[in-house]
Order: sequence, then C-alpha cells, then structure tokens
Amino acid sequence: MPSSVLYMSMSLDGYIAGPNDEPGNPGGDGFGRLHEWFVAPDGEFFRPSGPAGELFDEINATGAVLSGRRTAEQADHWKGDHHGVPVFVLSHRPPGPSVANYPLVTYATDGIESAMAQAKAAAGDRNVLVHGAYTAQRAVEAGVLDELQIHQIPVLFGGGRRLFELLPSRIELEVVRVVDTPEATHIRYRIRR
Repeated sequence: MPSSVLYMSMSLDGYIAGPNDEPGNPGGDGFGRLHEWFVAPDGEFFRPSGPAGELFDEINATGAVLSGRRTAEQADHWKGDHHGVPVFVLSHRPPGPSVANYPLVTYATDGIESAMAQAKAAAGDRNVLVHGAYTAQRAVEAGVLDELQIHQIPVLFGGGRRLFELLPSRIELEVVRVVDTPEATHIRYRIRR
C-alpha cells in the first residue's frame, strides 16, 4: 500500500536549515552540508554509489510531492519539475502568478488532509514524497504522515530551523530500516498509530 513519506536531511542536533534561512539565503548558512551525500559542490544532483544510491532511486520513484509553500518557493517550485511528478504545495493563500508557468504544481489551500488526499490520488500506487518542516508537523498532527526517511548527517549545526520544533504531543516511531554510509546514516521510521 502506498505511503506518505517525509524525506529530509538533518543535522544530528535536529536542524534541516542553517541560521539565516531566508529568501535571499534559501536553507540558511551551511545548508549545502546537509545534502553533500547527493548534491555535488556545483549544485548538481548525482546518484550516490552503493546503498545511498538505492535510497536516491527510492526518492525518484515516488509518484507525487507534497511540500509547504516556503520550501517550494525557496526551491522555485523545482522549476515545475520534481522528477516529473505532480507537486502539491500546502498554503493558506493562492499561488503567485509565476506558478502558472509550472503545470505540474498545484496549490492546496484547504488544509493538510485535503492536500495529502490530492497527492495520494495523483501518486496512484506509488508513495508521496513529503518535504518541509511545517508540512511535516501539520501532517503528523493530522495523522496523515505514514513514515519518515531521515538522512542523519554527521554535523552539529547549533542553530537554524529544526524539523520538529513543536508538536502537540509525543509521537512514537518504529525503526524500519537503517542504512549507514560514510556521508550519512539513513533511518526510516514508521509512525505508530
């Protein structure tokens, strides 16, 4: 059965973005360090070798993307093409005019449950890739996030934007898989319900 899966690279101290994360500095200071396991210094994505490459393939096998507006806008909506699948952007307000240039991008303004339902319908028999701290927090709270794939990077940021800054209650997780590589420890969790 297809799942909704949060895919995020994170520092050991829980940060998914560095200090000074703002529109002119997407991801904040040092953000690239979190993605060195699959992004070259020139910003080009590459398929890592070994087990990390299989995780990269898994990400690219998802059937839809669900992201928060901040994440989508900072990534310029992935230029309208996040590995060729529909992208749903959770937002409280309609998109700006530039989004009209990206036919695969749909703004979902009626809540996380509806946004996830739209993404799952579009994904068909494939998983939904979830991006962003705000979206992850809302999806966990609403009970519509199934799994977390955390790429734990061996670095302490000491500041920035945390993945799970605030949650209304404790959430129990089950470890599904651990893949250890020199660049990161990739941990897959299932949310216990």
